[in-house]
Amino acid sequence: MNNVTATAPVGRLSFRPLDPLRDAELLHRWVTHPKAAYWMMQEARLVDVERAYMEIAADEHHHALLGLHDGEPAFLVEYYDPRHRELVGLYEPRPGDVGMHFLVAPTDRPVHGFTRAVITAVVARLFEDPAVDRVVVEPDVSNRAVHTLNEAVGFVPEREIQKPEKRALLSFCTREQFASATGVTA
Repeated sequence: MNNVTATAPVGRLSFRPLDPLRDAELLHRWVTHPKAAYWMMQEARLVDVERAYMEIAADEHHHALLGLHDGEPAFLVEYYDPRHRELVGLYEPRPGDVGMHFLVAPTDRPVHGFTRAVITAVVARLFEDPAVDRVVVEPDVSNRAVHTLNEAVGFVPEREIQKPEKRALLSFCTREQFASATGVTA
């Protein structure tokens, strides 16, 4: 996936490949922050974060991007092939499915609409790949805020599933559902 830049109502959002060593301290601050509880890395040490993202960097089925807001790190994106990671055996993947997670960095200066702009940019980025037909998410069933965001960009919940680490709401968004919900075509 190329380094795409989108101008959102909140500023310029762009992506770059995550560098597990260079970005580890930044990511460690983000994933251990109380607002990142659903990321499930609250107790991670710096070395744990480095190791986790080095494993992702070496994995052909899992990828991480650093999201930038006006050129500054502001969010994290992971995307994966659900035939090989995260959802193996929990649903029947279709060709063209891609799984996704995103995390907006904690801030003392929140920008109204920022998180929605981020998820919109992330899903648009994934749909830029012509091989992607559907984005799959599996957030914790208790994470009401992310369910609302997911629905705002076109995700439709299918059912709850039990993952080893959580009870999750399996939801899908097709290219058409995304365009209908956001007006963005990718």
